[in-house]
Amino acid sequence: MMIIANGEQMEIPLGTTVSALLELLSVAPAHVAVELDEKVVPREVWSEVSISGGARLEIVRFVGGG
Repeated sequence: MMIIANGEQMEIPLGTTVSALLELLSVAPAHVAVELDEKVVPREVWSEVSISGGARLEIVRFVGGG
């Protein structure tokens, strides 16, 4: 199914969860936040939240500096 992640259209398997998507994208989950259809997804439910076709996700990486 097709989704949009960080502005890029991509195809993912049906039933993909937020956790599985991060793994597919080789994104280390420790330092990111995920927004699904304009709502922040709490980290503790990433493995339970399935992504639907046409969904829009933003994966934001935390960057430190000073």
